[in-house]
Amino acid sequence: MSTADDEPTVVGPQPAAASLPDGAGQPTQGPAPEPKPAPELRLGSAVWTGVKEAGSPVARFLDTVGGHLMLLGRAMSWLPRRPYRPRNYLEAAEYIGFGSLPIVLLVGAFTGMVLSLQSVYAFRQFGLESFAGGTTGKALAIELGPVMTALMLSGRTGAGIATELGTMRISEQIDALESMAVNPVQFLVLPRLISAMIVTPILTLLFFVVGMGGAYMVAVLIEHVDQGQWVANVQDIVLTTDVLQGLIKSVFFGLLVTLIGCYQGFNATGGGRGVGMGTTRAVVTGSVTVLVLDYFLTDILLSLLGTGKAGP
Repeated sequence: MSTADDEPTVVGPQPAAASLPDGAGQPTQGPAPEPKPAPELRLGSAVWTGVKEAGSPVARFLDTVGGHLMLLGRAMSWLPRRPYRPRNYLEAAEYIGFGSLPIVLLVGAFTGMVLSLQSVYAFRQFGLESFAGGTTGKALAIELGPVMTALMLSGRTGAGIATELGTMRISEQIDALESMAVNPVQFLVLPRLISAMIVTPILTLLFFVVGMGGAYMVAVLIEHVDQGQWVANVQDIVLTTDVLQGLIKSVFFGLLVTLIGCYQGFNATGGGRGVGMGTTRAVVTGSVTVLVLDYFLTDILLSLLGTGKAGP
């Protein structure tokens, strides 16, 4: 017997289930999400990136210094080797030395004049205006002569060399020299370096002579300082070692200013704009290098040669 709770049995075909489109009613399967890095890894990566960015100026500075030293070494390695090409040395000496002579003499004269004028007015308060000649001569011989000469060369010679070599680089003239089996470092860089080391001390000495002439004119002829005392103090205060220090400094200054100009020109890229940027860097870098190197050379030369009163 069947009870009331029994389900009725359906006999016959069952109705078909409604057909659904493919994928309907199923969750969409997208790309699996990438696992997030651990907080420690993100922190370490950020620290390493910060260290690299902070140290990049130092790395660029060391790379630039190394590039200059490599160029200097390559140039000097060609010094004892043939061909010597003396005409290149003469042309470089004429451009660096004779071409810079007018501006060096003009700056030297007015530097000595203004320094003498300031010294006379300062010493006159104590009745010691005759010492203006000695102080002016010592300042010109040790510091102002070589430094001002190097700055003038940086603004004229360094910029000119960077522009000339940079133009040769972007116009592929340097590549043409290499294709003709002519080493461009020996042909273009070495004559300029050697000529600068020779003519810069000459320009410094002329700067000193013209500066002292301007100082004499202002002190003796314009400010009426006693000529005998002025000359005697110059002879007593300005020593041969003072002039020698200035000449030694000028050798290094001329070498560095020319080397920086050659380096910027040799590595110029980017057409005319790159040549202009290289010229600007040559002037700025050369001027700053002269002022920085001047301190260290002064410290070394004062320790070796000293500067004091002649005699016991």
